[in-house]
Amino acid sequence: MSFLTAEWNDLLFINYEVNPEILQKYVPIGTELDLFDKKCYLSLIGFMFENVKLKGIKIPYHTNFEEVNLRFYVKRYENNELKRGVVFIKEIVPKQAVATIANLLYNENYQTLKMKHSRHENDVSKKVSYCWQKSKKWHCISVETDKNLIPIEKESHAEFITEHYFGYTKYNQKKTIEYEVTHPKWKQQLVKSHSISVDFKTIYGAEFAFLQQLKPVSTIFAKGSKITIESKKIIR
Repeated sequence: MSFLTAEWNDLLFINYEVNPEILQKYVPIGTELDLFDKKCYLSLIGFMFENVKLKGIKIPYHTNFEEVNLRFYVKRYENNELKRGVVFIKEIVPKQAVATIANLLYNENYQTLKMKHSRHENDVSKKVSYCWQKSKKWHCISVETDKNLIPIEKESHAEFITEHYFGYTKYNQKKTIEYEVTHPKWKQQLVKSHSISVDFKTIYGAEFAFLQQLKPVSTIFAKGSKITIESKKIIR
């Protein structure tokens, strides 16, 4: 049985091209940075975590909530198999129990903050926003998309961003936690416009304050699907 089952819905990916040297110290042992067209990407992502079950059991008041995370992309080879995954700089949720479990079991860097979201759609467009509060200030990302669902093209930039199926975290300097995430290939809705109102220094520290002035290279919106998160294993 999967450790966790849920749905990830209405995923907003705001993607930045960054100098890979910035991320090297966060790369877990046994993995390496995964580049697309020789470019290194860092993504700010907001989505809805819905219908959550832990080992098949719904936890009261913890089945539907927002998440915002900052992540980058890595890969590793195991028995000649390429595994493409992500590493999180920070994950923000409004539920303390979710953060505690993820931090203890998977050594993630979850933070609990007050959050809110909105989702509205009409015949031609959809508007989605994710907001979180820190230092008495609301930080928000939002998007307006076309209503139509279209495939994500094979070997495209959008496929690279959305199709990584493993999570990696540092256990220590000699060990890494690996866990698999499963979901079908997603479809996307073309982005018409987006907005970012985030104090990156306050949320992610001085090291990532440069994102305040950096223009995203792309914004992607995926409809989402059911997902599973499998049990962890330790790699050396």
